Amino acid sequence: MRKTGPILIVVFGLLALFLDFWPKLKLPDATSDTGSRLVETKLGLDLQGGLSVEYRVNPIVDPQTGQVVKVPDADAIAVVRGIIERRVNSTGVVEPLVITQGTDRIIVELPGEQDTATIRKLVGTTGRLDFVPIPSGQTAPAEGQTIDLATLKPLFSGDQLSSATVGADQNGNRTVNFVLKDGGKQLFADWTANHVGEFFAITLDGVVISAPRINQSIPGGSVEISAGGIGGFSKSAADNLTNVLKFGSLPFPVEELSSDTISPTLGQEFLTRSLLAGFLGVLLVLIFMLIHYRLPGLVAGMALVYYTLAVLAIFRLIPVTLTLAGIAGFVLSVGMAVDANILIFERTKEELRLGKSLPQAIEAGFSRAWNSILDSNVSSLITAFILYFFGSSTIQGFALVLIIGVLTSMYSAIVVTRTLLRWVVQRSWAQRAALFGVTDAEFVVRPAGRAGIREARGV
Repeated sequence: MRKTGPILIVVFGLLALFLDFWPKLKLPDATSDTGSRLVETKLGLDLQGGLSVEYRVNPIVDPQTGQVVKVPDADAIAVVRGIIERRVNSTGVVEPLVITQGTDRIIVELPGEQDTATIRKLVGTTGRLDFVPIPSGQTAPAEGQTIDLATLKPLFSGDQLSSATVGADQNGNRTVNFVLKDGGKQLFADWTANHVGEFFAITLDGVVISAPRINQSIPGGSVEISAGGIGGFSKSAADNLTNVLKFGSLPFPVEELSSDTISPTLGQEFLTRSLLAGFLGVLLVLIFMLIHYRLPGLVAGMALVYYTLAVLAIFRLIPVTLTLAGIAGFVLSVGMAVDANILIFERTKEELRLGKSLPQAIEAGFSRAWNSILDSNVSSLITAFILYFFGSSTIQGFALVLIIGVLTSMYSAIVVTRTLLRWVVQRSWAQRAALFGVTDAEFVVRPAGRAGIREARGV
């Protein structure tokens, strides 16, 4: 690590500078119409504004008679909203705002966009639920995997589905049951009779929702999907799969009513004050580190600048949409990066007072503070992951920024700061007790031999 550490720091630093400041840099992007996207800092609705499009969910009308067949209720509106939000989120971490209004309206707000065609493409009108046979000899595709429907032809689509419910098998384990219409019933009966032991994928817009194994021939059109483990499906998993089967394609047609450009919800003055407060907070932390820890504090400040450039590059590379909540997560991760340095420097001063040489004390400071740093950051990551997987889109943005910040801060504190300090203590001008906050009597400059290195590492 002593040899590769400086190389990695330089490589990552140059890459971060390239991503942060190279004008109009573009990267390949298969989801874009042009095949590429501009590397830029994306801001959320509260900081940048964007586009708002209002949709109305219409009842289903018989095209022959013109009579209303089915009217959307509150549950159906909620399902339509969830499907639309998943589709908009599929383009990346854009933090859209998708809300219901009244009894039949859905509002989609997308930060940074000015073209309604972008939202129209994402929202779509129907979506497609397909039942796709998996060829013999192939394993079951993973949930969330995309299937090429041009290669693997669907046996039938969601229009052959009559109903779907949560049920239970003979042992009381929770299952998902669905019934097919006559056309799908016959197709499925013929296929399952000849393909027992193979897999059958249920996909929404080509993305695998479930891929159960065919255990026996199913001639009657009534299908039961079970899950491994005690109790079968969890309640949430069963409800989710049932909703996909019932409403995977938009259950009701949606009609665009209006679109409008929206201003930043917080206002420019609020944004300016928030950024100023964050800047002053970080600056005061750096001043404290410089005064209290002196030379190590200066090195920590340099590592913090490196950390900031690296995190910004990651935000632009993913890309992450920055809201005020996301900026708060970033400032919090800065504090955690400094906290790791404080643990290291305090431990280093203790080792110096015990009579160890400067190189030994630095190695021991990093090595013996590592467990505390790891425990602190892991607990923060656990919380952030829970927020990401169970929170709303705004909370997810905060959590993602915090996750990136914590992981990068660990690299910054352990690798960057350590490498810089190792280089600095070899300079003659840096080998003074006053620069490390200890007295001359407590300070030993001699280099560490092998025994000293073993001692510093706690061996």
